[in-house]
Amino acid sequence: MPTLRTFLFDLDGTLIDSVQLILDSYHHTLAAHGLPPRSDAEWLAGVGTPLTAQFSPWKDDARMMEALIETYREYNLANHDRMVRGFPGVVQAVRAIRGLGRQTGLVTSKNRRGALRGLQLVGLDDAMDVLVCADEVTNAKPHPEPVETAVRLLGADPASTVYIGDSIHDMHSGRGAGVRTAAVLWGPFSRSQLEPADPDFWLERPDELLALLD
Repeated sequence: MPTLRTFLFDLDGTLIDSVQLILDSYHHTLAAHGLPPRSDAEWLAGVGTPLTAQFSPWKDDARMMEALIETYREYNLANHDRMVRGFPGVVQAVRAIRGLGRQTGLVTSKNRRGALRGLQLVGLDDAMDVLVCADEVTNAKPHPEPVETAVRLLGADPASTVYIGDSIHDMHSGRGAGVRTAAVLWGPFSRSQLEPADPDFWLERPDELLALLD
């Protein structure tokens, strides 16, 4: 098995603890537009996919889709710094990986503005060699294109690349791109929810990221 040289990371639920903000943003958006509420479980099932996927019931109404996304982003950004934090040990682990000469990249279903806001908040904005965001690809996760794009931009070998994420959509995207996958269990999803994607590695704590270096 080749030594891992390139480490690609998801953002929400992997590097930053932002899931409650995400859920609150969805609930606020539907309420603001007078739409019937959805449960946390319904929204969580789509975490890891872009807003257009989460608001897909309105895909045939371009004006409504635009309004929903605008409302979501306004609320999310207004409450971002108050509600988001880094998972304990994640920043140190990412910096240790970079310190040993590994490439790093972010592959997220957020747009670039939101992704940079999260990275800056926890002090990782200078720790990624490349960012691949939802507004920069044609097909978002779980399609392999975002991970494939990061691999291409870094000139990396898929066989020595790992994509680290918290959702089944992350695992499918990485698997489709031909890289190895690592499922983190400090996010909102349980092992049983991620097992169908058959990740190569399981990580229960952020410090276990360093074990992938061996």
